[in-house]
Amino acid sequence: MGGDAAPEMVLAGLELAAERHPGAKFLLIGDEARLTPLLATHPRARAACLLRHSAEAIPGDMKPTLALRMRGASMRMAIDAVAAGEADGVVSAGNTGALMALAKIVIKTLPEIDRPALAAIAPSARGDVVMLDLGANVQCDARNLVEFAIMGDAFARAVLGLPSPTIGLLNVGSEELKGDDRVRQAAEVLRADSGINFHGFVEGHDIAAGTVDVVVTDGFTGNVALKTGEGALKLMRDLLRQVFTSSVPARMGYLLARPALDRLREWMDPRRYNGAILLGLNGVVVKSHGGADAMGFAHAVDVGMDMVTHGFTQQIRAGLARVSAQALPSATASGIAQ
Repeated sequence: MGGDAAPEMVLAGLELAAERHPGAKFLLIGDEARLTPLLATHPRARAACLLRHSAEAIPGDMKPTLALRMRGASMRMAIDAVAAGEADGVVSAGNTGALMALAKIVIKTLPEIDRPALAAIAPSARGDVVMLDLGANVQCDARNLVEFAIMGDAFARAVLGLPSPTIGLLNVGSEELKGDDRVRQAAEVLRADSGINFHGFVEGHDIAAGTVDVVVTDGFTGNVALKTGEGALKLMRDLLRQVFTSSVPARMGYLLARPALDRLREWMDPRRYNGAILLGLNGVVVKSHGGADAMGFAHAVDVGMDMVTHGFTQQIRAGLARVSAQALPSATASGIAQ
């Protein structure tokens, strides 16, 4: 029931997802009176869905503290289903703060994880790149950064299909002496981990260049980097539109360049990158953009399916087992107040 065009968009997205994943089953939770007639127009979704009624929906602008009290809301019921083992994961286009708060409280983090992280996939010159944390944790210590790297490694293996993804720590320079204590301490632990393909430090320009497959940073820096990248892509689209509509010769040039521009538009299509993931929980939680269309929502479902079928949680546990608790710097040592 969440999203700007819900529930129509969700049902149309599930129709696409059911075609891509013929063996999948979906627990669809929401207003039965609204969902039943929509399911009748989407035969694949209807065959794959079990409908469960919920008379309440968490508004997009509701504070997470208030959303926690709505135990009968569709989002809460979906998260309860994951916590109870009835479902393997949840995909929602609803209130982001409420989804994160409910997931952390109801599903809970893995015992080995100090804090969950928000991750997403972005385009680069060499292909897709995973970025985390994107805002779940404004302040992070060295232990958090190491855990993020292990989770990012598992995510890249499961969703991008990379057998040995390269991991980079975002820093103010690539030299080993650059950065603060927490970043250098995290790098020391990751260099000693034979199970991680650790590249070293990367800078902001390395994200778009695709220098590494996974970029690890704290939530404050990651969110700023994400919003900066989104703004740069929008500026590029606006400038291209201005250039190709500025004159008659420019319009003729557009016709000649259109096949290449269509490929560029497909490569940068935000729907391909829809689906932010809260990593480190006892279940799969995927946040679809509230403004997503059916194709974007279907992609968010694809991400959730990949994480479930490739044993994402088990890969995280195996990675953390390689790095003993004694090897991880403490919050006090890294100078970050908890």
